[in-house]
Amino acid sequence: MKKILLFGAGKSATVLIDYLLQEAAVAGWQVLIADADKNQVLAKINNSPFATAVQVDITKSEQRAELVQQADIVISMMPPALHFLVAQDCVAYGKSLLTASYVDDQIRNLQSEIENKNILFLCEMGLDPGIDHMSAMEMIDGIKAKGGTITSFKSHCGGLVSPDSDNNPWHYKISWNPRNIILAGSAGAVYKEQEAVLEKEYYTVFENAETVQFPGLGELAWYPNRDSLGYIPLYQLQDAETFIRTTLRYPAFCRGWDYIVNLGLTDTDDHDNIMDCETYADWLERKLYLVENREMELEEYISLYVPEEFEEELKTQFEFLGLSANIKLPKAAQCSADILQFTAEAKLAMQPQDKDMIVMLHEIEYTIEGSKLKVESWLRVDGTDSLRTAMAKTVGLPLGIATKLILNGTIALTGLQIPTSKAIYEPVLQELRMAGISFTESSRQ
Repeated sequence: MKKILLFGAGKSATVLIDYLLQEAAVAGWQVLIADADKNQVLAKINNSPFATAVQVDITKSEQRAELVQQADIVISMMPPALHFLVAQDCVAYGKSLLTASYVDDQIRNLQSEIENKNILFLCEMGLDPGIDHMSAMEMIDGIKAKGGTITSFKSHCGGLVSPDSDNNPWHYKISWNPRNIILAGSAGAVYKEQEAVLEKEYYTVFENAETVQFPGLGELAWYPNRDSLGYIPLYQLQDAETFIRTTLRYPAFCRGWDYIVNLGLTDTDDHDNIMDCETYADWLERKLYLVENREMELEEYISLYVPEEFEEELKTQFEFLGLSANIKLPKAAQCSADILQFTAEAKLAMQPQDKDMIVMLHEIEYTIEGSKLKVESWLRVDGTDSLRTAMAKTVGLPLGIATKLILNGTIALTGLQIPTSKAIYEPVLQELRMAGISFTESSRQ
């Protein structure tokens, strides 16, 4: 009897757990689900005879080791910084590992050991990264098979609130890791456009965000993701003049978040500067003071720095988050990012009746037999409810499907991989289509 070990049962794991239990019932597998909150696991497994709930402190090596040794395959849905703890155990005990997170330097440094153990580490196997890689590579390989030469590649993806549940001035609600949302863009960005390598520092990432037209939704804004250049060789698009991977938001979000960042409201190293602030109003006042080293009210800042057509929009956004409120700051907050996260989690929370939405759009320009062509491929997935969200579906299902395909031998690769090879993307995309996650494509000259 094969055993699947899943670390983490949080927001994005709900649909993954549903899928694993469904497949375990068919194949006779057992699923061990380990989390710091055992009750959270019990609430999601619904007394399934194919699941075991385990309470674990992920930082305790003996607890991790005991669980990893029992497993045939391991999935980590822990925060990215904790994957390495699990990865070390998987290498030590010769177990394959799947994550939905980017390959970081710590994981990359294990590559030779992974290869020597003849195991598979399949990373970036969620939505973005994940479905974006697989769907893009399917298009890229298809164009090349026809003799086409790709000149421009743009890939956009975003987790948004469904239009039916869009009722706040940010046009956004939190459906995944809130810390990642607060610090989005903080690493800056680098990408290639018209042969030029462009770099953006954090304070410019959301500035003057460009837009795309998304079928059925209209105008969406995008900001560039971290390091797009690193994916050029993985996608084998070294000759493309433009290569960029981005995140989609509604335009109002990017306009507002640009000011959030530039006021330092996402700072992680400003404890000494804000430690004597008692209320949100004090905190914002301190940040406004730093703009010109003088006292300044929010209204004055807006009149000086915000285009007139967006003044009321920004004021409403700040008011919605309570940034000027005479409310005590959270005691545990150690920096501005902590403070902002606390209020964002409260004000931008998904309510039980709310639905989220995933949108993805690939734009590829290419030449073939002297003709210039453009193909667009788009995906929209709507959440079912506040638990089985679109985010949970599109992060969890690729992981679950890949786990099954590895256990049944359909995916037989080893080493450190992301899902850019046909051996991975072809069977996974096929099953995703059966689950209703499929792209619509249109071409034009």
